[in-house]
Amino acid sequence: MKFSAIFILFNIIILFFLGFIFIAPAVILGGEASRSFWGGIWPLTLLLFLTIAGMDAFYLRNRRLLLLLEKEDWPALSQYLEQRIFRRGRYSFSLVRLLAHTYLILSDSASVITLENRVAIARPGMVEKNALIFGVARILQKDYEGAALFFAEHCGEGKNGPDRYRLEFFCAFSLFLSGKYEGAAERFKALALSSHDALVTALAACFLEKHLSVALGRKYEPGAAAGGRSRALKALPSRTVWDKERSKVQTEIHGVILRPYLEEAGVWLYGRPSEKFRV
Repeated sequence: MKFSAIFILFNIIILFFLGFIFIAPAVILGGEASRSFWGGIWPLTLLLFLTIAGMDAFYLRNRRLLLLLEKEDWPALSQYLEQRIFRRGRYSFSLVRLLAHTYLILSDSASVITLENRVAIARPGMVEKNALIFGVARILQKDYEGAALFFAEHCGEGKNGPDRYRLEFFCAFSLFLSGKYEGAAERFKALALSSHDALVTALAACFLEKHLSVALGRKYEPGAAAGGRSRALKALPSRTVWDKERSKVQTEIHGVILRPYLEEAGVWLYGRPSEKFRV
């Protein structure tokens, strides 16, 4: 459904409810009783008026942005966002993140790095809040060593909240892509045994068994891979649960990079979809 249709429908529902509040008491209760009723519900009425006013103001302010999103006109959207962010200085989290995503949709990783540099000057704290997408841009540019250094700087205990384990995974992944297998293996091992993100746990354990053993020419800490597999299966006990969590990640930009590895980890954990589930 288009944003404009949602906006109109929302207004109709709220106005209908407000009309019902004002008309129904007069019809059912009569004059004096209805005035008493209205006097008791004025806070709710005020809240509804403020809600509709706020929604209308948001829509009118962002109408151009919403229209471009509807049309999926990514070049025009990037130009519009650049004007709001760079020329007007509106370095909000949502606008910066949306512009970075738009650049990646346009396969313009270089512009993501340029955006990061400008954000670092205008709003330094916002770089860490968007560290995942800024780091992924380096991977897409095939700057694997730069990506590893960037992720290493922005991951670790106490950093980036819910993105912490994904940042650590991408740090290990970048090290692997840059040929630093021992460093990658150490990070994957730590994630397999201690990550609180079940998908990351599964990916890290799978990498240890499927990829690091090949790259290093030997089994690397088989106990860590087995331990990570057990932890992942405990958190995600069936393929149905796994697929549900995987689908959430694959809707995000960084999920595009992870898609083949998520498919591989799913087979490693549960067997192929046609096979019976076996732990």
